[in-house]
Amino acid sequence: MRVLLDDNGRYTARAGVARYLDGLLGGFAELGAPDVDVAPLAWRVENLGWAQPARMVKTAYRELLWPRLVARRALRRAGADLYHSTGPVLVPLPDGVREVHTLYDVAVVRQPERFRRWHRLSAERLVRRLPGKARIVCISRFTADEAMALTGLPASRFDVVHLGVSLSAAAARPPAYAVPERFFLFVGSLEPGKNLALLREVYALARSRGERLPPLLVVGARWEGLPGEGGPPPDWHYLGREPDETLAWLYQRALALVFPSRYEGFGLPLAEAMSLGCPVLCAPVASLPEVGGEAVSYAPLEPDRWLAAMHRLADDDAWRADLAARGLARAPRFTWRRCAEETAAVYRDVLR
Repeated sequence: MRVLLDDNGRYTARAGVARYLDGLLGGFAELGAPDVDVAPLAWRVENLGWAQPARMVKTAYRELLWPRLVARRALRRAGADLYHSTGPVLVPLPDGVREVHTLYDVAVVRQPERFRRWHRLSAERLVRRLPGKARIVCISRFTADEAMALTGLPASRFDVVHLGVSLSAAAARPPAYAVPERFFLFVGSLEPGKNLALLREVYALARSRGERLPPLLVVGARWEGLPGEGGPPPDWHYLGREPDETLAWLYQRALALVFPSRYEGFGLPLAEAMSLGCPVLCAPVASLPEVGGEAVSYAPLEPDRWLAAMHRLADDDAWRADLAARGLARAPRFTWRRCAEETAAVYRDVLR
């Protein structure tokens, strides 16, 4: 079978969607299934900056014109049997081509205040088109349940395929800058849904009580997009984006990953941390218990509960070691090879 995979997300994002596409394509290469020929399809022009109006013009072309002017012809020329869409780009398919779509979450519908107007409009168009797709691959059971409730489609139209982890302990490399001996780590995009505001409250609460928490290292981008939150607390260090080798090194040495997100379709930092022996603290919300299972520590999204949990992680070596061991035992279920195997099984079933 000939499959064209929409990898536009590699040119528009550096976070979870790009990791998914890189990982899935790598998983297919590792799998080497002779009956599944997967090739990427995208407008290979990066749109990763925030400069306007260039960003708006590129996004409009990618989502509105490129699908009709280029992508449809490319599917026909390639003799594609199936198109795997992975984002908001809606391609009018040639006759005989089936479509599988990956759905990460329905956050734009559930929490529209987090997103720009264009993102909301793109999501609305996508939701309207979901019933026309042969199958919908969801990255968690949580996302599948949310999508079924939203669309009314039956469970037979959905497949749950968990993500994998790309970070390697063997490739871990220290950064060029000095790192505190003991620190907590946050990893993720710095948009409000990730709930760094809760960690601000936790550190402020500790200071008000005369207590001291180890410093927080924050890995992620878009701090410049959150001017309303003010400057960083005195014991926080914003590192921006880091290469995978440095990120792996930080996971290996952190007291814990603290991840107070309110809503996640999967929660890739949890799987990354577990694979590198880093304890995890998160809330029992959305998909996070599905990923973390009994291998992570949970606390309700309340400052006093998180402060107590972070104190325990900082002071209880045995507790940290137990969480690290449980995470290492759970992590092997999250691989890109398995993701590719299960995705290929969906392709075969659709075309059978």
